[in-house]
Amino acid sequence: MQHSVQHILQELEGLYTRQEISVLTQLILEEVCGNKINHLSGSELRKAEDITFRLKSGEPIQYILGKTEFYGMPFMVTPDVLIPRPETEELVEWILAGNRQPGFSVLDIGTGSGCIAVTLAKKTHGANVYAWDISERALKVASENAFLNCVNVRFSLRDIFQPVDNSPVFDVIVSNPPYVTESEKTTMEANVLGFEPHGALFVPDDHALIFYERIADVALTSLYNGGELYFEINRDKGTEVCDMLRSKGFTHIELRKDISGNDRMVRAIKPDDHG
Repeated sequence: MQHSVQHILQELEGLYTRQEISVLTQLILEEVCGNKINHLSGSELRKAEDITFRLKSGEPIQYILGKTEFYGMPFMVTPDVLIPRPETEELVEWILAGNRQPGFSVLDIGTGSGCIAVTLAKKTHGANVYAWDISERALKVASENAFLNCVNVRFSLRDIFQPVDNSPVFDVIVSNPPYVTESEKTTMEANVLGFEPHGALFVPDDHALIFYERIADVALTSLYNGGELYFEINRDKGTEVCDMLRSKGFTHIELRKDISGNDRMVRAIKPDDHG
């Protein structure tokens, strides 16, 4: 076992920090042999070497293992969905902190892996949770995650840029839409650029708020008066998102920072006198 660990450490040295290598080694051994204290079998050793090889190419460990954790819950992930981030956990925490009545309704737009919708369904009593995405493959992953976590979420294949007909009305709408501008590609980590779905990441520089503007319009017709709209945002666009929401008539607009001190989340209220 010690020899196997040492081999993994040597292979990953220089590509990841020491702390990252320590975590990756634990994940590899847990996946391969359940951290049994013995020598790896031939097949276990080959599996460990395959995972290490893929890590050296920059492939994220979550895609290699096909799973991750979000809000203390297990989630399946594939290259069809973004890997859930800690910042999104903070967004979910903000929503959960509200005084939610049993039976409140929530819509997650652009659900991806389903991490937001599934967690809200799991952590709230009697919530009616809906989730939309434009990708059938993403919805398949999200549906599997709802099953994995024993919750009911109503998933729908929706393009929000098409008319939103026959939609229910919601107490809360939340979205973590694409928000990385094309010009920011040069500053992104290679493992994100090389492996995560670009359609879920990028927006044009000259229309960086395209999803926020459309989702805000949907919220004006699909939220109850007094209902809440939550966004995860590009840390450089906080003021612009807040100004856009204000221009559309939303009130009580609040911008929050994430644990790293970056502007990351916005909440707004649909006023009682709108719609």
